[in-house]
Amino acid sequence: MEKDQNTNKEKNNINEENHEHENLKNITSDKEENDEKKLSPEEKISELEDKLTRTFAEMENQRRRYEKEKDEAFEYGGFSFARETLNLIDNLQRAKESLQNDESLKNSESLKKTVDHLEIVYKDILSIFKKNNIEPINSINKKLDPNYHQAMMEVDDDEKEPGTIIQEIQKGFTMKGRLLRPSLVGVSKKKGKKRG
Repeated sequence: MEKDQNTNKEKNNINEENHEHENLKNITSDKEENDEKKLSPEEKISELEDKLTRTFAEMENQRRRYEKEKDEAFEYGGFSFARETLNLIDNLQRAKESLQNDESLKNSESLKKTVDHLEIVYKDILSIFKKNNIEPINSINKKLDPNYHQAMMEVDDDEKEPGTIIQEIQKGFTMKGRLLRPSLVGVSKKKGKKRG
């Protein structure tokens, strides 16, 4: 009997909770309906026009972003490929210098022919780069520009103004005005006075 009474009490509690929950729902939906009823047709139209305007603006911004990304992908799509091909020029220069510094080959006809052929290949690669808007950075006798040059060492030189590039260790390049690789350079500095 006690069990039946407890079960009945639990059922009553559950029913009361469900009833309270439904009342809250009704109050909330009544409130929303009242809020909607408070808006005049002109206000609703104005609100919808505002939402529509914002949606169109967002779509236009999205379209512009897409166009910009597409243009940049087309324009700079070969950027990493171009950066990697710079190694070809570096290796050609190293090979040429290595051959020229080899004592066993000095003043030989085969050295002259090989160096000439390497120079032709070097010029061809530069020509291809130029056609694709890849330009070498001219550095010698220019002021150090951290946007295009990376100073690797300082060299004592009283003849040049401090910060002037007097040695190029590795040539830098740009692609359509964008830096591909900075020039690695040596810059001048004033000789320090000796203390006596």
